[in-house]
Amino acid sequence: MAKYDVLTIGNAIVDIIARCDDSFLEENGIIKGAMNLINADRAELLYSRMGPAVEASGGSAGNTAAGVASLGGRAAYFGKVADDQLGEIFTHDIRAQGVHFQTKPLDGHPPTARSMIFVTEDGERSMNTYLGACVELGPEDVEDDVVAQSKVTYFEGYLWDPPRAKDAIREAARIAHAHGRETAMTLSDSFCVHRYRSEFLELMRSGTVDIVFANRQEALALYETEDFDRALELLAKDCKLAAVTLSEEGSVVVRGAERVRVGASVLEQVVDTTGAGDLYAAGFLFGYTSGRSLEECSKLGNLAAGIVIGQIGPRPLVSLATAARQAALV
Repeated sequence: MAKYDVLTIGNAIVDIIARCDDSFLEENGIIKGAMNLINADRAELLYSRMGPAVEASGGSAGNTAAGVASLGGRAAYFGKVADDQLGEIFTHDIRAQGVHFQTKPLDGHPPTARSMIFVTEDGERSMNTYLGACVELGPEDVEDDVVAQSKVTYFEGYLWDPPRAKDAIREAARIAHAHGRETAMTLSDSFCVHRYRSEFLELMRSGTVDIVFANRQEALALYETEDFDRALELLAKDCKLAAVTLSEEGSVVVRGAERVRVGASVLEQVVDTTGAGDLYAAGFLFGYTSGRSLEECSKLGNLAAGIVIGQIGPRPLVSLATAARQAALV
């Protein structure tokens, strides 16, 4: 018996979220809709120019772990924070969600990562991330017993930015497969895909990664094509299973010759798209590790994503388990 349904590995980041208009992005040289990596000086500058903000623990894989736990799944998380105030906030928040988190904090510099997220009127989020302590995540932070006892070990593509994290991921994948478990990754961001396209493909084709999560733009970027059907064909060839989100069109899952399309949840309003892909992965993996069909997994993913984009912040403010029961999905 596995102790955990999903173990996620990622950059442990505290999000600082504020609203702005498109002109603010232009004036400050921010690429709309992307995750922009910044240094400490740039982080201080943008923070000084932000309007009223909300602080919330985030990080892509951390959001996914929180979503799995909110659905009633058993979740664990590896990620590096510093022994500072933001690190304490992150640690409290993820444990309060019911997620196992025991990664040893960094004693000293650099500080805990933070991401200044600017949300425009259309709900699009533009992230400006100072990785800080995240870059110190390494193989020594891999808890062998947790990996061995997790049905799926999932990591974010953003981890390919800090170099030592690559070694940690490969070690976790080795342990997972040695114990008959599966691995999964999210491509994270089309800019991230452009930076590491060949490495991501190698992870998939070598069998290091079994399951891939992406959105339409990331899938097209991975195969350098404008033909989405062609991208799906290649995904099906390169990994065991892939789930691709399609914004208002829902999602499509590919496994060999199988294609499963599910429409998006009906939304009253898009407030903030931060965490949408993370929560889709949470819903899907919760369904997958509990033995549900691909269609049911997709519906759970779409439900979780729909709930999180109707609020400010990347982690669900309501019980996803309750919402899933009300939607007759569990």
